[in-house]
Amino acid sequence: MSMAMRTPNTAPQPARRVLPYKDFLQPALHRRFSSTALVLLGIAYAQSLALSSWSSWLWAWFPLSGAGSRAIIIFLCGLVIIILRIAQFHIGIRTTNSPFETFLYNAAKPKTVETIFSYCIAGWLYAQVFRWSMPESAALRWITYYPGDRARLNERALYLVVHVVCVGAVNALMHLFRDSDRLLLGTARSNNAATSSGGNAAAGKTSQLYSSLLYQLPFLVVSACTRAVAGLATSIILYNFFVRPFAWRFTLTLFRPFFSLPKSSLPPSMTPYFSTFTFLPRCFQAGFLFSLLLVISNAAFSLFLVNEPLKDGKPLTSDSKDPNGSLLNGLKSKKDKIKAFSMWELAFIARDFPDRRVAIYTDIDRKDGSTWSQVCRLCLDTIKQLENRIDPPTPAAPAPAVAAPATSEDATEVKRLTKPVRDDPNILVATPQKKKTFSSEMEKMVNKVAIDPANSPRLSPLTKHVLQDARKRLQDVQRDISGPENPNSSLQNLVRQVLSFPIVGYPFRLQFQNRITAAVLGGPYGEPSVYVNAINALSLLAVHSLQEDKFGNVQRDVATIVRELTCVTRKLESLKASFPVHWTDIEAKRVCPEVDAIIDAFKDGLTDLIASFGRYSRDLRLSQTDMRLAEEAATAGREKKKEPQPEEGGNGDDAIPEMAQVRL
Repeated sequence: MSMAMRTPNTAPQPARRVLPYKDFLQPALHRRFSSTALVLLGIAYAQSLALSSWSSWLWAWFPLSGAGSRAIIIFLCGLVIIILRIAQFHIGIRTTNSPFETFLYNAAKPKTVETIFSYCIAGWLYAQVFRWSMPESAALRWITYYPGDRARLNERALYLVVHVVCVGAVNALMHLFRDSDRLLLGTARSNNAATSSGGNAAAGKTSQLYSSLLYQLPFLVVSACTRAVAGLATSIILYNFFVRPFAWRFTLTLFRPFFSLPKSSLPPSMTPYFSTFTFLPRCFQAGFLFSLLLVISNAAFSLFLVNEPLKDGKPLTSDSKDPNGSLLNGLKSKKDKIKAFSMWELAFIARDFPDRRVAIYTDIDRKDGSTWSQVCRLCLDTIKQLENRIDPPTPAAPAPAVAAPATSEDATEVKRLTKPVRDDPNILVATPQKKKTFSSEMEKMVNKVAIDPANSPRLSPLTKHVLQDARKRLQDVQRDISGPENPNSSLQNLVRQVLSFPIVGYPFRLQFQNRITAAVLGGPYGEPSVYVNAINALSLLAVHSLQEDKFGNVQRDVATIVRELTCVTRKLESLKASFPVHWTDIEAKRVCPEVDAIIDAFKDGLTDLIASFGRYSRDLRLSQTDMRLAEEAATAGREKKKEPQPEEGGNGDDAIPEMAQVRL
């Protein structure tokens, strides 16, 4: 046998391609969109049945009849809004100091115009379906024929269309005001019970989402009713004072080529509001049904799309040939959406999936280091971003330049320089001259009067009194405009009275919650759940490594993790305690759920680390000072928040975690 045949094949295997995280996130989002579309189709079919005449019990509900066609068009009205949500959704809350600043930031953006236009188009389409579904007795056709008269344009149909479009505009404004484009991501807290695995858990989670939507249904009905009333009032005002002449002429122009309409373009003398007693209630019905379709569609989209990053009870990357590599690609992504979902999945892995944790500990052969080292570095970098916003690093001082030897030309240049700046408090006093002149004496007197009019010997008592009074008034004006240094000034008191009005003053209040959120999370958007999940994932992976890390790689980074969490916790607590309340904040409430959620995550992580690694502090090179500072940071303020223990014989369940009440 030849030597070549006995030599083993040692050629390097080609590197296996790691699928990006978006290849697993996008299919999951598509499945959730399908669930939202299914809910939307059900609402559209229910509204189609409500608009049926029920003259025939078969064709009133049969999907292949007019009920099905009506349901498809209503479904398209809601689908326009869902497509808008998909195109514009973002991760993170708006971090601006005041609602008025938010308005200035978003008013001129194209997405604002797209939002209003999409809602108005959906309203116009829904109005056509509603008109078509009404019986002949409602008189909502575009063209009417009076006995013995030719065709005329029906203003009742025109106003109905304008009304539903106005309802769409009201919903668009509420969409922008409430920032409905934001996805409210959740967190995986360390004190939650472990989730079950398998298809039963996935089915249970889906049924839980539908139950949550049904639970919200009464509130959604009330919201739709409120928006319908607001839309009705808005349409009456706008149509009567602004829209009516233009809408009448424009509609006549569209229908004149097809019907023999009068040549006059003047609208009728009587408005269509009170033509019959049933017209305005019918308009309210159209606005209510349209608003109900929108609010349920938006609620279903926000509920289904932020479902946990799991598939069949397992993490999304479990189907990858290299799960750790795909997860690392998501954590390294520059897109906020991908990074937020991947960090959320990492927190679930650290809490509920031992096999994936073991895979992270034992995966040590990677190009940029072991999986654990990369996960630890990425989580610490996320926490470091938070720390840099709280306490920006001081830039290094530039090195002093070495002085070059002076030449004759430099010496000549120095002689041409002006004299150094005077440090004399009486700098306004004229420079003494060798020869006294009339102008120099007048300059001395004016400067002396301006600096100290009380001790000026050349002024009469009346003049001194006038100058002192004027100086006092100038000082009062300066104190009034000096800002928060003088909170009792008359100018600020007047402004506070204006800001105390709920509608007029609210947009201009610089509230504590908005200002500290902008300072901690940055702008224009900030997502607290990213930092909470990074802290939970880091601390839980470190805690579980005591039983699952057979190589002992995690223990090398425990000291760094403890010091970093302690440092950022102390800085964040100090920032919240010392952060000033702006004088325009009428309520002056020092409450911020977003920042409190991050602080609680830091304290929970430190508590778990101290309980697990406290006995090994010397081996981990943690000094007594490090442990003392960590314990103080973990327990600071917790004594005040302790709840009384339940009495014996009562319900022993724990209270709802505070994180569940935080708007994340």
